[in-house]
Amino acid sequence: MRHAPQPDKEFEMRSYEATTWIHATPARVWAVLTDVEAWPTWESGITTAKGTCRLGQTLAVGAEVAPGRTFKVKVSQMAPPAKLELSMGMPFGLFKGVRTYTIDEVNGGTQFTLHEQFSGPMLGVIGKSIPDLTPSFEKFAAGLKQQAE
Repeated sequence: MRHAPQPDKEFEMRSYEATTWIHATPARVWAVLTDVEAWPTWESGITTAKGTCRLGQTLAVGAEVAPGRTFKVKVSQMAPPAKLELSMGMPFGLFKGVRTYTIDEVNGGTQFTLHEQFSGPMLGVIGKSIPDLTPSFEKFAAGLKQQAE
């Protein structure tokens, strides 16, 4: 018995987000955000952070949500002082994570949004090990707010 080919299914995606308003200029928020090696001093959820925030550079970040693990992320987009994008993943797009930091001038201050989207055919398997990142994103946004203000 022959089976008709099945159409390609879109791969599942998963995303997490946190937003806060910061009483500081976008330039000030950008300066704090892009000083990666200082992250552990103002955000207790980040255990280590190494590297320089420049387009194409790789950063090494350790977080309390994954003790003992270091995430290697690439600075894949920079548009000072409005957008920073970090990406990581597996070859051939099997799994991809894209974390976007957006800084918008709003009401005499800054609207900051941290968003991460995971995708790829391996997400079903790898996704089981990814905890809900919303609390850690909210913690990062609160720490950035306190440091920038």
